[in-house]
Amino acid sequence: MKRSILLLLSAASAASLAAPPAAQVHDYPTSGRVEYVLECMQKHDGKYEYLYKCSCVIDHIAKQMSYDEYVTMSTALRNQTMAGERGALFRDPAPVKEMAGKYKALQASADKACYVPQR
Repeated sequence: MKRSILLLLSAASAASLAAPPAAQVHDYPTSGRVEYVLECMQKHDGKYEYLYKCSCVIDHIAKQMSYDEYVTMSTALRNQTMAGERGALFRDPAPVKEMAGKYKALQASADKACYVPQR
């Protein structure tokens, strides 16, 4: 009996260690964060100070939405300026416009919190 209780306790302990803490629920892959930071730094003339500021921005975004939501919304915003029929998929539908607008507002808020000027 004691042995089975110990096994249950150790299994529960191991499961709690493997489960991500609530703060990491919206954890992004490292490559996704690096891509964001590099693109952000490039927009600001590659200045080293933006390494930290842009990292701050993606951390703020990650607190607000899952990685899948981030990819969907940032893609919607990025491709709204695409010309032709393919661009129409990102320019015309109201839900896509709404997603792009929501992401743009979230990014602006994160930029402001991290002292990153809009470009």
